[in-house]
Amino acid sequence: MEVMEALRTRRSIRQFENRPVPDEMVREILEAAMMAPSAINAQPWQFVVVTDRAALDAVADVHAYVKMALQAPLGILVCGDLSKERYPGYWVQDCSAAMENLLLAAHGLGLGAVWTGIHPMEERVAAYRALFNLPAHVIPLGFAPIGWPAKVPESESRFNPDRVHYNTY
Repeated sequence: MEVMEALRTRRSIRQFENRPVPDEMVREILEAAMMAPSAINAQPWQFVVVTDRAALDAVADVHAYVKMALQAPLGILVCGDLSKERYPGYWVQDCSAAMENLLLAAHGLGLGAVWTGIHPMEERVAAYRALFNLPAHVIPLGFAPIGWPAKVPESESRFNPDRVHYNTY
């Protein structure tokens, strides 16, 4: 899939078919995520790949907006690792870039995914930390349920010239 086509057609997918995602595809998605830019190339991320049905169901219990995990064959938890950070605070931007790469890679492979937010909601951070036994220096940023899309929403341009300013606001 060509890059601009991927950008224009990627949408959040919340309904999945009941079929597994091959391990090779999961690796490709993770490789794409780890190609994201990061401040001075610190790469302050960690990923938890969740395929266990009980764990996916538990995610839906601790986060009200992740009910689609009940159908998804897998999810990937994107976390910031403060021990790898070289510019404090930039882990959020770095891991957000990794999450976007992950979403685009999934789409390019014919899969669907949705970014569900965790950080900075402290109750969500605490719930995911407990559920996945994360050490104190690892902060969950977002969780992406991933699978074969049961339906794909139509895509239309979101370009709005009123939001574009040249040289000054």
